[in-house]
Amino acid sequence: MEILNNYIAPGESKVLYLDIAKLHTGTNFAVPIIIERGLEDGPVLLLSAGIHGDETNGVEIVRQLIAHGYNKPERGTVICIPVINMFGFLNQKREFPDGRDLNRLFPGSTNGSLASRFAYHILHDIAPHIDYCIDYHTGGAARFNYAQIRLDISRKDTLELAKVFGTKFIIDAKDRDKSFREALTKMGKHVLLFEGGKSLNLDRIVTKIGIQGALRLMHHLNMRNLSKEMTTNSYPIEPPILVKDSTWIRAKESGMFRSTRKIGSKINKGDVLGTISDPFGQFEVEVKSTHDGYIICSNHSPIAYEGDAVVHITRVTRLDF
Repeated sequence: MEILNNYIAPGESKVLYLDIAKLHTGTNFAVPIIIERGLEDGPVLLLSAGIHGDETNGVEIVRQLIAHGYNKPERGTVICIPVINMFGFLNQKREFPDGRDLNRLFPGSTNGSLASRFAYHILHDIAPHIDYCIDYHTGGAARFNYAQIRLDISRKDTLELAKVFGTKFIIDAKDRDKSFREALTKMGKHVLLFEGGKSLNLDRIVTKIGIQGALRLMHHLNMRNLSKEMTTNSYPIEPPILVKDSTWIRAKESGMFRSTRKIGSKINKGDVLGTISDPFGQFEVEVKSTHDGYIICSNHSPIAYEGDAVVHITRVTRLDF
């Protein structure tokens, strides 16, 4: 296997660096790529995170997989990129320094913006070698996502892998235009997009679910017997719920929002989800659900303006899939 002009022999470990840009100070700036190749040939799995620089929980999941040595297969190869958008991670921001969202620029180009050039090199230097990818994300801003896998469920093989991963919710979501997921899928790769937690935050349970899912997938792909490790990192796995449609409940008043329902829980039409009040004690109004469903995301921002999305609830779900 040859990646970035480096040969990786069976049983070999290597850290390579994708070096395509410098800081404005002239300092070299390279993205580490950790490669572990088993002694036997087998599937190649990419574990990626931090495509948005403020999505730190994904970075923590991949970091722990590496730190505990879970990324060392007996068969096949595991490629880890804990922080794809190192520029954003350095600045604790979602975008690249040029203000562009890397995950909206694939397949990229060699003569476009900095982010577009980076997208091109990820897709042409790394992606051709892989068969499977778990791409770790979190909710944007203060929106906390319940752990979930997103994919186009018309791809039956990938859907089965999502069930193996073991999140409570599997979201039927078409590939977003010019995203990393869309680009990899067009190349014939199987992609699981994990969403959990919120930006600039580390959540213990989200991390545990993200790690366990990777172990379950590696075990399923016969890359390594991880029975013991899965027991050590076990988190209760519930029967998966397929989400076909969902909607946001929006604030009808501006003020301070306080959620009163646990994320992931089932709720009924008319249930109180929280309250919004002014900061001076003059009014307090209830936020109620408009339909039955499950809470899959909650806005953790204490301030809500009229029309802001505050609670994300499923509309159409299936258990028999």
